[in-house]
Amino acid sequence: MSTVLNYRSNAIVELMRTPAEEHDESWLKNALQQAVLLELATLPPYLCGLWSIEDPDREGAVSETIKEIIFDEMSHMGLVCNMLTTIGGAPRMADAALVPKYPGPLPGGVRPELSVSLTGLTKESVDMYSQIERPDDPVVEDAEVRTSIGAFYTQILEAFRKQPQLIKGTKQVIRDMSHHGKGNDVVALASLDDVEAAITIIKEQGEGTAASPDNPFPGQPGELAHFYSFREIFRGQKLILVSSDPQQFDFQGDEIPMPRTSRMGTVPSGGWEQGGVPVSSEVRGLLDTFNQHYSSMLRFLEQAWQADPSSTPSPTQLLNQAVKAMRKLEDPARRLMQIPLPDDSGMAFGPEFRYVEAGG
Repeated sequence: MSTVLNYRSNAIVELMRTPAEEHDESWLKNALQQAVLLELATLPPYLCGLWSIEDPDREGAVSETIKEIIFDEMSHMGLVCNMLTTIGGAPRMADAALVPKYPGPLPGGVRPELSVSLTGLTKESVDMYSQIERPDDPVVEDAEVRTSIGAFYTQILEAFRKQPQLIKGTKQVIRDMSHHGKGNDVVALASLDDVEAAITIIKEQGEGTAASPDNPFPGQPGELAHFYSFREIFRGQKLILVSSDPQQFDFQGDEIPMPRTSRMGTVPSGGWEQGGVPVSSEVRGLLDTFNQHYSSMLRFLEQAWQADPSSTPSPTQLLNQAVKAMRKLEDPARRLMQIPLPDDSGMAFGPEFRYVEAGG
């Protein structure tokens, strides 16, 4: 089967509706490409929240929690890219039709009731982050979830289990990220066991398990899975075990105060100018700089998983270039968040995460 490559499509829903007996090599390649877009889509909103945190709270607990979740998501995207290349596919993300579009739904029809936007860290944005990560059966705050990320990965794993012969171990990009936690390395996937371990990490770091909110692959002892970490920040209290028989958790622990933040406004569809917001030459320059670095990062990522191991530059060198480009995003983003919007709302600009062609 073929799937239209477009960020705003219903591709994941359609893939999940396809009968399991039709989850062949083509289905798996299409599903993994959508998973790449899905992992990429979580990064911009989380980064905007992180960058909006001001001194001295940049080194505080909330900031560190969001930072570790971002590193987890980066690892997840790398592992999904390795899943795609190990079966002969090639990840695509450096394309205006494929980059995340905000505000709007997640790619492929996942969580269709949820609108994801780019804005600063607030109770409302933390709630949005947690809804992105919400599992099918959380240990607290149970609610009906349509087309969850975890359910999608479960179908991908089942397709791998039925066709382990597709796993060839080709074009695997490796990066040591163990300093960010157990399970965060981007590793080669050359067997079904490797793939199963990678999908387990992706699901349980984000959602925990059916019995526990803990992150089984933490950077620091006591870390919770992403959903529960975000709910703690939203609820303003630590999640603790309140009963052992039966086992029950609730937000009754120590207080978690919200950090001081820049009041970044919500980026309109297509960017500030397209949304009718006048921008100065200073703002335009910062937006252009940010979008160019973001687009370079995507191109380097795409090239890293398309390059042959013996090519020059090598996949590792291309991945290093992507990381360098990502590090260049923070400065223009934080500078934008210090410039008020021209509407007397008290809110500020922020990055757009728009794709521009090289030299554009």
